[in-house]
Amino acid sequence: MSNTWGQMLKVTIFGESHGPGIGVVIDGLPPGVEPNFPEIYRHMSRRAPGQSELTTPRKESDEPEILSGLFHGKTTGAPLCALIRNQDTRSSDYDPAVPRPGSADFVAQIKYKGCQDYRGGGTFSGRMTAPLTFAGSIARQILADRGIYIGAHIKQIEGIEDLSFEIVDETLLASLTHALFPVLDDEAGRKMSDRIRQAKEEEDSVGGIIECVATGIPAGVGSPFFDSIESAVASMMFSIPAVKGIEFGAGFSITAMRGSQANDEIITVGERVLTRTNNNGGINGGISNGMPILFRVAVKPTPSIGKTQSSIDIRSGEEKELKIKGRHDPCIVPRAVVVVESAFALCLLDRILSNGEWK
Repeated sequence: MSNTWGQMLKVTIFGESHGPGIGVVIDGLPPGVEPNFPEIYRHMSRRAPGQSELTTPRKESDEPEILSGLFHGKTTGAPLCALIRNQDTRSSDYDPAVPRPGSADFVAQIKYKGCQDYRGGGTFSGRMTAPLTFAGSIARQILADRGIYIGAHIKQIEGIEDLSFEIVDETLLASLTHALFPVLDDEAGRKMSDRIRQAKEEEDSVGGIIECVATGIPAGVGSPFFDSIESAVASMMFSIPAVKGIEFGAGFSITAMRGSQANDEIITVGERVLTRTNNNGGINGGISNGMPILFRVAVKPTPSIGKTQSSIDIRSGEEKELKIKGRHDPCIVPRAVVVVESAFALCLLDRILSNGEWK
């Protein structure tokens, strides 16, 4: 099992959903960074459960305890370790003998021979995105000090679509981080919220799409092939539970274009070299081209639902009906927005550090 990601900035997460706690070790942070903890806690609260009727009622403060790597309020350059203690767990809601459809219960049973911590999904749980959000919140602060800003919104919930990012700036991205349900079109947001409530009433769940963007990245960050920006971002995004797809720029719709439409023509704006369109999502050959880096991720419906489903009893091998108990999100997308932003921040900071451009 590998719980470590990154090249110059190595991030290791540890713990289980219903264990004593979860946490993260961040190795490679520049020394002298003074984390803005009120802002970090604000981002952590965006991901935390129990924030509205659209999320699970599980209550967790998600307040990190810094164990190492910080001295007199600044990073030392040594690994920074943070622990987040679990508080509101109900382990009796989980039966290890009957795997939940759509979850990792069955494959975990096979791979780890029944030794895995199955409570709340254990190490496979979305709970593990809390330490990822903490680490990413530090990374996004470092990037912001360099003029690089990150933001995201809910692009789609079960077919109900929001607008797409077009002209983005720091003000817009900051405003989205303060929204409980971040969308560009409020009416679309209301329809999405209603759809989530409907799924909850029907003991079901819905999925959606998150669109994320970063501005201020200079041209020349990244590498071709295996160390490309797309490779790094994709590997990190697919580490987030429930993410099942990713596309950059125009994404799959670029296949319906001709080269004359898909190519981003190069232009000058004052002293800056930019492109007329951004169909390639700010990346060419795995390297940033100076335009905003834009991508979208597909998030599947939450697998734990109240409807009766078919499963098996692992002990006997017989089919069995399962009605899942416990507290679960009818849609994980709203809480996942800040996770995607945070994970993206880690990717960008790692790529910049790998380029040797941090001074």
